[in-house]
Amino acid sequence: MSEDQSAPEPTQAPETIPFAEFLESVPPGQVKRVKNRVPLRSDHPGSQPRFNFYLPEIQLHCPSETCNGTRFFRADDDAYTMGAKTWDYTYIAYSCANCQKQKKTFAIGIMIQTGKDKNKLAYTVFCYKFGEQPPYGPPTPSRLIAMIGTNRDLFLKGRRCENQGLGIGAFVYYRRVVEDQKNRILGEIIKVAQTISAPPETIAALEAAQREHQFSKAVDSVKDAIPQRLLIDGQNPLTLLHAALSKGLHNHSDARCLELATDIRLILAELAELLGHALKDERELKEAVARLRSLPS
Repeated sequence: MSEDQSAPEPTQAPETIPFAEFLESVPPGQVKRVKNRVPLRSDHPGSQPRFNFYLPEIQLHCPSETCNGTRFFRADDDAYTMGAKTWDYTYIAYSCANCQKQKKTFAIGIMIQTGKDKNKLAYTVFCYKFGEQPPYGPPTPSRLIAMIGTNRDLFLKGRRCENQGLGIGAFVYYRRVVEDQKNRILGEIIKVAQTISAPPETIAALEAAQREHQFSKAVDSVKDAIPQRLLIDGQNPLTLLHAALSKGLHNHSDARCLELATDIRLILAELAELLGHALKDERELKEAVARLRSLPS
């Protein structure tokens, strides 16, 4: 955190969330009122009270080979000692309790506002998240990364924009990825069509779409040529992507662009999973048939 960075003034919002939820689920750039154990450490007359701000276990995705799933993470220290009334800025480090290798570091601000409630010390806690490393957000599926190929870095830039609530930025990056990787995506769809022995005219239509330079024309030419098992909720995924991309940036707020960007990412991720499963299932089925046919009669 640079010296000129500061958290915005908190508002007395009625919603209060657990501090663990704040770390797990709140993207950077937001102030939240949090619930947490904040026992008084010292309160000498005439001095500012000091608190032990406890750091609970949290659940995060651990990408290590040992885990590769949601695991408990524990803070390197049990508590953080701080004063009241002003923002206190700190880094909090967590480690995976399972593999004990994966680290997660949060850059946060904490403010404890004190008062009296029936002559007893009462407090309200606010937290602001500057950022986290590895970056905030669910992991990007490996199949999606493989499908977008050379545009991996552009996609991840879009993901960072989406995580930070920058809708226009996320939309621009995702649109670039989809348009650049049109032929690669169609190539994966053709592989599935060939694997499941789709009609020759279906494969020919998909191959013709690869040669079409305009994304909209390519999508329109294969609106009825996508294998059934690649449909998403009964819809052609390429048509869904085109519907989002064709909205453009004009006359849309940043919030609306963020919604569209999220939709694009979700459709791409689901298509990548469907492609992977389709090829894997067909390969395993053919291998099973081959093994059974080789058995002696």
